[in-house]
Amino acid sequence: MKKMIAYCGLDCEKCDAYLATLNDDQSLREKTAKLWSELNGTNIKAEDINCQGCRIDGVKTPFCDKLCGIRQCALKKGFETCGACPEMEKCKTVEMVIGNNAEAKNNLINK
Repeated sequence: MKKMIAYCGLDCEKCDAYLATLNDDQSLREKTAKLWSELNGTNIKAEDINCQGCRIDGVKTPFCDKLCGIRQCALKKGFETCGACPEMEKCKTVEMVIGNNAEAKNNLINK
C-alpha cells in the first residue's frame, strides 16, 4: 500500500495540510485553517497546518497527531491501515470517513 494513504484510507497527497507543507504555501495554510475551523467549530491556526503524512515519520497537524481516533486505534492495534482490521466494515470510528468517501474505502479494501 502507498505510504501516503492514511490509516482511514484518505490520500494524504491530496490533503491541503500536506500540500501546504510540501510547497511551503502560507496562503494555503491560512485558507485551510479557516475552512477547518469553520467545519470543526474550533479555532485552528495557520501555523498548525503542517503535515508530512499520517503514516510517515515527521510533522503532523495537532489533530492528526494526537486527536484522531482512527489513527490512534490503528497505531494501538498495530495495523498498517484500517483495511487490515477485521472489524473495519462495522467500525463506527472509521465509518466517519469511509461512509462518506468511496475513494478512501477503496484505498483500504484494494490495498
